Amino acid sequence: MKKLTPILVVDAIEPSLPFWVDALGFTKTVEVPHDDALGFVILEKDGYEVMMQTIASMQADVPATVPPAGGSVLFLEIEDLAAIEAAVADYELLVARRKTFYGAEEIFVREPGGNVVGFAQFGADGEG
Repeated sequence: MKKLTPILVVDAIEPSLPFWVDALGFTKTVEVPHDDALGFVILEKDGYEVMMQTIASMQADVPATVPPAGGSVLFLEIEDLAAIEAAVADYELLVARRKTFYGAEEIFVREPGGNVVGFAQFGADGEG
């Protein structure tokens, strides 16, 4: 394997862009329209990618790939949890900062597309 990139399936991409671009600093590198809105985007930051595609776009392109309802959960290991908390303060907090049994300080938020995003900072030694 060379790479793993999540595709977040959403009703609409536009409401999620402020979360990914403005709050977290991702850059939109690919943009594909569908009807009168965005149908697909690739977002990139520091060599990491997240793709987003609308259900309508998937149904028009490759209907067999439309996943069942339920959304996704992403888990991101980050360096500065305080900075992330400030950046995502305007979004729905699902799990407030907590210390885990595996040695991380973490929070979970819901991004506007309905997906859950967890952010975890491990100790200075990088181990959990």
